[in-house]
Amino acid sequence: MACLSPSQLQKFQQDGFLVLEGFLSAEECAAMQQRIGEIVAEMDVPLHCRTEFSTQEEEQLRAQGSTDYFLSSGDKIRFFFEKGVFDEKGNFLVPPEKSVNKIGHALHAHDPVFKSITHSPKVQTLARSLGLQMPVVVQSMYIFKQPHFGGEGGVSRRMVRAPVGSVPGTSFLGSEPARDNSLFVPTPVQRGALVLIHGEVVHKSKQNLSDHSRQAYTFHLMEASGTTWSPENWLQPTAELPFPPLYT
Repeated sequence: MACLSPSQLQKFQQDGFLVLEGFLSAEECAAMQQRIGEIVAEMDVPLHCRTEFSTQEEEQLRAQGSTDYFLSSGDKIRFFFEKGVFDEKGNFLVPPEKSVNKIGHALHAHDPVFKSITHSPKVQTLARSLGLQMPVVVQSMYIFKQPHFGGEGGVSRRMVRAPVGSVPGTSFLGSEPARDNSLFVPTPVQRGALVLIHGEVVHKSKQNLSDHSRQAYTFHLMEASGTTWSPENWLQPTAELPFPPLYT
């Protein structure tokens, strides 16, 4: 079971992150990769990616379609692609499995493999040892980090929904201060490791220059006891999928 020791808890509280090597077994990692392969093989590429546009009005419709697809993805399993992987007719320029940037944002709710990982006894034990009383799962993503052109993970400000009908459908509150790169702590990990990151810790992932994808499954927890989810946040719970409690 993944109950944090007092020294691990102190390190997490001090640093804002903690690496737990070997958190997932080889079998669990293989099950996720196999399931993701099946999901990608069966995926429907969204229309706004596949359509050829010629006029400015059509381009605005494409942008709105892309915005709507993203903003309504919080309670669904949807596909987001790397830049430059489609030709102007929407055909793949690379193998489909090399084209996906990430899948989000509700694998934890709709797919049995990812649901079982997210709500596994060891994740629940870990959350309890962090003192979380009523954690809910806000979102999940499978990030592919494709070889050579896997996008660099930017350090974001707070992304909120823009007024209805505007393009793009999101905006950022606040500004990103200049950061001293030497202050970032490189954290290489082995397959199966869990990287625990506090919600206020600035983190990033550099571009993948290797020959292999650098895949990760990530999910976000929020303490629901005594807190309120901001209605400004781009991702919102829905009637179909309220944020599910982590503890079962």
